[in-house]
Formats: sequence, structure tokens, C-alpha cells
Amino acid sequence: MNIGIPEGTRDFGPEQVSKRNYIFDAVRRVFVKYGFQPLETPAMERLDTLTGKYGEEGDRLLFKILNNGNYLEKVPEALLTERQSAKLTPAISQRGLRYDLTVPFARFVAMHHHELAMPFKRYQIQPVWRADRPQRGRYREFYQCDVDVVGADALMHEAELAQIYDEVFASLGLGVVIRLNNRKVLAGMAEVAGIADKLVSMTIAIDKLDKIGITGVREELSKRGIEQASIDKIESLLAIRDLDALRTAFQGCEMGLKGVEELATVFDYLSDATFSNPLLFDITLARGLDYYTGCIFEVAIDGARHPGVKMGSIGGGGRYDNLTGVFGKPGLSGVGVSFGAERIYDLLEELKLFPAHNPDGLKLLFLAFDEPAHRYAFRCLRQVRAAGINADLYPSPAKVQKQMKYANARQAPHVVLIGEEELASGLLSLKNMTTGEQQKLDIAGIIQALKD
Repeated sequence: MNIGIPEGTRDFGPEQVSKRNYIFDAVRRVFVKYGFQPLETPAMERLDTLTGKYGEEGDRLLFKILNNGNYLEKVPEALLTERQSAKLTPAISQRGLRYDLTVPFARFVAMHHHELAMPFKRYQIQPVWRADRPQRGRYREFYQCDVDVVGADALMHEAELAQIYDEVFASLGLGVVIRLNNRKVLAGMAEVAGIADKLVSMTIAIDKLDKIGITGVREELSKRGIEQASIDKIESLLAIRDLDALRTAFQGCEMGLKGVEELATVFDYLSDATFSNPLLFDITLARGLDYYTGCIFEVAIDGARHPGVKMGSIGGGGRYDNLTGVFGKPGLSGVGVSFGAERIYDLLEELKLFPAHNPDGLKLLFLAFDEPAHRYAFRCLRQVRAAGINADLYPSPAKVQKQMKYANARQAPHVVLIGEEELASGLLSLKNMTTGEQQKLDIAGIIQALKD
């Protein structure tokens, strides 16, 4: 048997888990500070809950789970011989792994809305799965850190989410650019270009702009049946960089103007806010998910502050007015954003921005030279742990060299050495593993020294 893991997944050892928890803790602190409550949903959802919510490309990336037992038993022979996976899937699979955390959240709200105080503000930190082609920064299993408000259409929430993005990334030391657009602006663009009926095709093409450039977008639009004159108009609109110019371009287009005013309101809420990272209007931001209806966000690494660092978006989201309606609970507007934890992890690793010492790691390791010292060390260990210090004891009185090697492997910043002399005097040898400094202290003194 070949030992391995599925492509697009990865193991996380103790050091990596601690680093990832550092990200989760930073995100969670800000979420809680802004009044959000925790939520968890199942790893799998009904397939009909997931399909039709992410656009044509998103649906293709859903991981389907085969039905239990002999899942082919009741499949009509015609479906088997036709060999069309899209037609066969509903007959053999009724469940799928969640693609994101937003659709399960909307399903949860629709099921439990009578129990929730509205507006309901929730955060969720859980893994999601996508059958994507693995590459740097793109995995098939990865964590998302989501924060959403449902049950309110006030644009103050968009302003809050921009602040949350800024605060989290500032706390992690990552320089980012937070981009903001509005799906109504995109709808207005399609209307002004005379292709209101092809909004989804236009959005999918624009969403690829950073990968294929404007020439590639033009070719993509042409392949989707959009006339040259409309393509030229779209390109001219994509060059607009401020809301005043966009108002002029959208004269007579009610939908487009509404999108402009919503963006202006968000920026007005933040007019006196101090940001560590730039917040920019970007008309080229499309966000390819079909359920967005208003403001949309995307966050990317700031190339000016981190030159040479390449990574796709590390956060995104937006407003979705109609998502709970498909689950039988219309009229609940929502807005939320997500943090791409795996990409953030890779960036912090590349830029060496993780703390030098893990705050939750081992602070002290006891090393005993003989059996009586080992028993004494075990009693001391209880006192140190009771004082809130992360500590451990090497499991046997082995050779000092072997125990010190283990201490180095565990990256213990301090060790306590106990032998006959220490046992007799009650003064233990506390060694700083970084400086090599060593001092004699009783157990109370050691606890005090490590707490200072």
C-alpha cells in the first residue's frame, strides 16, 4: 500500500497547528469584539442545498458523496449506458461536502430563524472542500473564517466588515489592499452596454481579469456571444476609478446609480475612520458567485509593502439579499466576508511573520537525573501547571544528553535540572535554553521567574 494523502490536502504537525491557531485566535478576537457569535454546521449538506448557489463553475467544483450501500441498484439502465455524469449524479448522490460556509449559514437561518434575535451576527471557522486543480495557495480542503450579519440591510454592516478586514490583517502584520465594488454597478454596466440579459456571462469574464488581462476578457466576452460594440463599452467602463465619473456614465441607469450610491454610503460611514490598509473602490471586482446582490469585497496582498510576494485573494465576500429565500425564508438580507486561512498561513510563513515563540507552546521542561529526582520533579510539575505555566517532564531519568536533545526538539525555552544536589537543597537549576544562563531557585522562585 502506498502511504499518502489526497492531492490538494495536507497534514499539519504540532508546530503548524499552533501557527494556524494563531491566525484563528487573531480572527476570532476581532469577530467577538464586533459582537459576532460562534456557529458550526455539518461538513456535509444535502446536495440540493449546495447546487445552484455558486454559478456554473462553482457547481462543477462540488465534492459529491455517493449514497450508502449499493448506490447503483436502483439507477435506470439508460442512465448507466448514457454515461452522462450530470444526469447520473442525482440518482447516486444526495449529499455533498460544503463548498463554503455562507450557503450552510443561510440554510441554518432559514431553519432556525424563529429562535434567533435579528439581526443575527455569526462567525464560523471550519473547513470547506472544492474539487479544484491544486496549486500554490489553492487547496481542495481548506479552512474559511467567515463573519456574517443576516436580517438587516443597513449599509453600516458593510462599513463594519471593511474595518474587520483592516483590523485583522493589521494585527497579523500583513499589508493588504481591501477592494470594494457592488453587483448593482456590474448590472448597470451590463445594462449600459446593452447586454442586461448576459450579466452572468459578463461577470464570469470580468472575474478573470487579473488572470487573463483585458485582452483575455475581451476574448472571453466574445466567446460568450457578446457583440464588439458592447465589449468596447464594457472596457471603457472598467477604466473608471472614481464614483463621480461612474455616476456620469450611469445617467439614466437606475440600477447602476443605486449601486454607486450604496458604495458612496459605505465610504461615508468610514470617512473619519483610520485604516492601516487602503480601502479602494474597484469597478473590475466581480466576485463570480451568483448569490451576491450588493456590495462585494476582495482582499489581496499589497505588492507595494510586500514586493515579490505572489498570492491570489486572501479574503472576499459581499451582500446577498435573496439567499435565505431559496430555503423558504424570503426577506432576510445578509452580508458577510471570509478570510482564506490557508493562504494567510502561507503568506505569514513566507514573510516570517509568525511569532518567534508559540504563546501556547511548552514553557518549561523538567529533567531528572535519577528516580528519586524524577518523583520529586513530578510533584513540582503539578505546582507549576497549577500556576498556569505550560510544563512537562521527561518520562524517565535518562542520560542528560538525551533529555537535552528532547528539550531542543520541543523548543522548550527553559528547563529545570534536578539531581541529588537539587533534591537535598530544594534549590533547582533553572536554565534559559536561549542564553544558557542558569540560576538556582526553589519552585516558588521558578514560578515567579517564568511569570515575570
